[in-house]
Amino acid sequence: MTGTPLPPWLLAHRDGCVVLVSAQPGARRSELAGLHDGTLRVRVAAPALEGRANEALREWLAARLQCATSRVRLLRGDKSRRKQLLVDLTPEQVLARIGPLLMQAQ
Repeated sequence: MTGTPLPPWLLAHRDGCVVLVSAQPGARRSELAGLHDGTLRVRVAAPALEGRANEALREWLAARLQCATSRVRLLRGDKSRRKQLLVDLTPEQVLARIGPLLMQAQ
């Protein structure tokens, strides 16, 4: 790390970093909607049935981070809107790729 403090939605982890998300399943389209209570608010265009919204969230995040879906894993929040996703990238890589999207969403 460069010494720059991480935003509240991003935590360092020994296997990469953890992204904190507030998911809104059943949306018209999947998109970053800004911040909510220290998490990224992500609208997910999949219903919260049988894990479909979780899988869609993993795929959406992997696409935005330009990595394979297998590098994004759900740690916590399987049945909750608040989720913790482990990403096999450095926090700097995640910030560089999500930061511009977050600026557009606000």
